[in-house]
Amino acid sequence: MMQIRNLSYHYKGCPEVLKDVSFDLEPGKFLAILGNNGVGKSTLLKCFNHILKPDSGEVILDGENLLKESSREVAKKVAFVSQSVPSTQMTVHDVVMLGRRPYMKWGFTEEDHTIVHDAMHRLDVEDMRGRFLNQLSGGEKQKVMLARALAQQPKVLLLDEPTSALDIQNQYQVLKLVREFCHKDNMIAAVVIHDLNLALRFCDRFLLMKDGQVYRHGDRSILDSEALKAVYGVDAKVVEIEGRHMVLVEE
Repeated sequence: MMQIRNLSYHYKGCPEVLKDVSFDLEPGKFLAILGNNGVGKSTLLKCFNHILKPDSGEVILDGENLLKESSREVAKKVAFVSQSVPSTQMTVHDVVMLGRRPYMKWGFTEEDHTIVHDAMHRLDVEDMRGRFLNQLSGGEKQKVMLARALAQQPKVLLLDEPTSALDIQNQYQVLKLVREFCHKDNMIAAVVIHDLNLALRFCDRFLLMKDGQVYRHGDRSILDSEALKAVYGVDAKVVEIEGRHMVLVEE
């Protein structure tokens, strides 16, 4: 269980972006963090793993406050995948191996190599392990970054708009993989995402943010017409079409 308690944050010279945010993340669940631009969704993720230091509050994982642990220890528990993938001339194998850095002492071990190859196998990127990252497509790069995150053997996987630059096939592929990691590995996952229909398709928990605060948190039922109007300013409702739930915006 991951518990966020009374988290607040502001950028220097700016008003608070996050205001007393509290909610829980459950093992085996895939959370969508939703809301308009500028409400603090990406900032919230970055406060979980030492990218940003909150002004106040706690991030508790299995009873331990991550904000009081070293960055190295946090990296063994929490993996972060950003929306932008660096275009670097490193091989896929070496990029995924970077996921083992928090565990490294004097060098990579045979166990590290086994874990890395298992991660590449699960993401189906083994065949491209000798290729350079800057030679890959956007979808291939994002799968490599997921493999690197898996190589960290995290309890928590954080994704900041991982599908924003992907075509529809790769969007579905990436989110389907993350959902499988949650369910098979009992992993906690949280994704910042703008596409409500993708969120409904793959996630099973939802966090609606408004004005830097939690507006609602729970299962699919929280996404009703009242919430969509309050958060997004549109008249919309969630409908079921051929067994799938989708947001229908009214004209």
